[in-house]
Amino acid sequence: MRHLFAIAVVSAVFASGCTWVHMAPGASSVRVLGAGAAPSSCEKRGEISVSVKDRLGFYERNDLRVREELETLARNEGPGLSADTIQPLDVPRDGSQRFAAYRCGGTSR
Repeated sequence: MRHLFAIAVVSAVFASGCTWVHMAPGASSVRVLGAGAAPSSCEKRGEISVSVKDRLGFYERNDLRVREELETLARNEGPGLSADTIQPLDVPRDGSQRFAAYRCGGTSR
């Protein structure tokens, strides 16, 4: 039983260091704006809701890693909405977050 517990703990530690979400083709060109007022010179293309696991059993994952994965997932969705810019609409909560998607066409923001 102790051996099984040790394996579970080691697995959780190694899993916390892994990035589970990878950037999709085209997503690297999607820019991320800081939270705040919507960009005035952009067309809103929709909203994106994304979620990841924020805990593995009793182990809470690193908050920064969860935020990075949520942002990557949102960027991955941008090209499907013909969006080149995303902006968070709220803070991550329980591994979920919402983003607004915009088409800014390379204009200065």
